[in-house]
Amino acid sequence: MDEPSVIQQEKPTDWSKSYQQFSDAISSQSLQLQLKALISFIHFSKRAPEPITTQTIPIIINLLNSAPNPTIQEAVLCSLSSLCRRVETPFTAIIGQLGTIPILLRLLPDSRCGHRRCLLKCLRDLVAFDNANRLILARNGGLRSIVDAIVVCNDDTRKYLLEILTALSMLREVRRVIVGYNGLGFLVEAASDGKMLSRTRAAQAIGLLGVSRRFRRMLVDLGAVQALVGLLRGSDDSSRIVAGNALGIVSSNVNCLGMVAQAGAIPLYIELLKGHDALGKEIAEDVLCILAVAEENDVLIMNHLVRILMGSEGQEAKASAVDVIWNLSGYQYSIPVVRDSGVIPVLIGFLREGSLDLKEKASAAIAQLSYEEKTRRAMAEEGVIPVLIELLRDGSADLREYAAESLINFAEDSRYREGVSVAFEIPSFLSTRERLNRIRDSDRGMTMSMRMLSIEQLALDFDSV
Repeated sequence: MDEPSVIQQEKPTDWSKSYQQFSDAISSQSLQLQLKALISFIHFSKRAPEPITTQTIPIIINLLNSAPNPTIQEAVLCSLSSLCRRVETPFTAIIGQLGTIPILLRLLPDSRCGHRRCLLKCLRDLVAFDNANRLILARNGGLRSIVDAIVVCNDDTRKYLLEILTALSMLREVRRVIVGYNGLGFLVEAASDGKMLSRTRAAQAIGLLGVSRRFRRMLVDLGAVQALVGLLRGSDDSSRIVAGNALGIVSSNVNCLGMVAQAGAIPLYIELLKGHDALGKEIAEDVLCILAVAEENDVLIMNHLVRILMGSEGQEAKASAVDVIWNLSGYQYSIPVVRDSGVIPVLIGFLREGSLDLKEKASAAIAQLSYEEKTRRAMAEEGVIPVLIELLRDGSADLREYAAESLINFAEDSRYREGVSVAFEIPSFLSTRERLNRIRDSDRGMTMSMRMLSIEQLALDFDSV
């Protein structure tokens, strides 16, 4: 009896016949025929109709489960990986639903060299973009298996294990137990090196775990600050945003602020602030305000901000810089730094000639600064009072509001009361004064408005990257 023929590499015209030939070859006891069929499958499946390819998947998985020969298993794994990388098709989900992942976990402990490499690449491809497969892996003891494998791994397959770990870390149920499996250090390692997508996932998981104060301290001790700063240096905007946000969360502890600055984070956040991504700019603003809690950081940050305001940066970057100054002006300890930085004449210049956005943010910062006596004097010497009165008459609603707030503070200072007396004839000034008087007893000083991202915002969906 003749042995079943294998599928030829030329383009088939009868897909049903090709499928039958493949099935016969796999069912044979000939390792040579099985191997040739699997190699041919990788090529013909790229052209075959989706239903035909879908029919072959259970045959391949069954062979993986039953074949003891490592060479055949490697060919099966390569075939499955090839299907997983075809992101426009549902093959990854189908492969996962047919029980492939438990088979891979069973084979993992005894796998070696090239066979192990193929197995881990296949597992990596199955969970890289499919959340259901991640759940299957996690619920079949995958986290323990992967962490245990990383512990003893000393070859180039470690990168695949780390990529699998970062994919698993996108699951909340995995993050809840990863500390108990001693996986935090490996998550930090994954954020430090490897493919950008995997590093970004690791950073995202670190940020989500860092919300817990206990985990935050552990992550810092494991080197998360250095890992995230390294990712923040990258050129991929999505990765920089995730890393910047995670670093802001991890470093939101006064004991870590100096370490973050020493790692070189401040100039990187300044670059994020100057960028065009709205989310990146918002993150940079918030984290710079956190870092400024340390006085030495405050001075460095203000120097960078002043360079932006006095340099050739666009109006958008300048507006973001003024936004940070506005926030910092709500801190009592930051006011002397702002006052001594040379920024006051620049802010007043924006009131005269800046865009509407710049004018409104500069007027908000000046309103904050006007609560402090020495800073009022510095602003008065730069001629701010006539500018504020002009805004009170002709500015937008926000400009009138902030100008009135500033002038109220100047009016309460005996040195400037006469100079602002004309404002008492302007209705917007009187209405603002009445409103502020009602709330001043309970809210005398303006506090910084922090907009640190919520957990929901942090959990960006990078499965579509």
